[in-house]
Amino acid sequence: MARNKPASVKPKPKPKQTTDKSAKPRLSNAERSAYFARREAAKVLRTVLQGDANRQAVASIKSLVYSPSIRNKKATFALVCQTLKHLRIIKDVFEIAKILNSKWKRQEELIYIIAYDILFGKEISLVGGDAEKFFTCRKDAMQSALAKLVVRKKVKNIDDLIALYQPPDITRPCYVRVNTLKLDVDSALHELGKQFEVQKDDMIPYLLVLPPHTDLHNHALVLNGSIFVQGKASSMVAAVLDPKPGWEVLDACSAPGKQNRSPCCPYERKREKSLLVS
Repeated sequence: MARNKPASVKPKPKPKQTTDKSAKPRLSNAERSAYFARREAAKVLRTVLQGDANRQAVASIKSLVYSPSIRNKKATFALVCQTLKHLRIIKDVFEIAKILNSKWKRQEELIYIIAYDILFGKEISLVGGDAEKFFTCRKDAMQSALAKLVVRKKVKNIDDLIALYQPPDITRPCYVRVNTLKLDVDSALHELGKQFEVQKDDMIPYLLVLPPHTDLHNHALVLNGSIFVQGKASSMVAAVLDPKPGWEVLDACSAPGKQNRSPCCPYERKREKSLLVS
């Protein structure tokens, strides 16, 4: 009896490997870091600009950047500071180039950050998002608008343009608080007057005023603790408190420093005892 031969089984064809042309290319570590830094910087910049527009006090840029939600702190801090420094130029460039539509105006903080990178930042590839793609394609238009702005402002180059847009330098005097626990005000005035132009402050009796940028870091009176280079605002605390002889003052500040002893200074040469608890 003849046996039927088993039917041969044809191997299944291997699926063809298809490449998805729409798939986004993988970002390098540097590109990914820059992508997220721009968006973190945009959040911080939004807070700063909204506070300025509403005339409301907000946290400092440094404290905003060093919040736990910001991962790339160094890059974010640099982007925010540099974008603010060049913001007036960036706005004028957009006005000349006329490339913004309503979509991007709703994300103005991010486009300011990207514009800074394109116009003034390092030569890096702006990849990772639709905003980067949009403005990279219009890089030539933005740089052309920047060149036109240089001509309009009648300056020689971009560095001169940046200098033109910077606010005037407001010089503040150098304030020195006399540590009257060690030296009286008149003696400090006499010693400093040998080298510098110095006068008494018109509000705080133990504060002296010297010209801006006076360098005292290596002065003998600073080194031996007889005087402190200290801002007027922080020196006013004890003056406003106006402690009386015999008071017990509780200092609950987070970090002890040279301000802490200032409440004691007005009465140290009187034979009245005071107590400062830090």
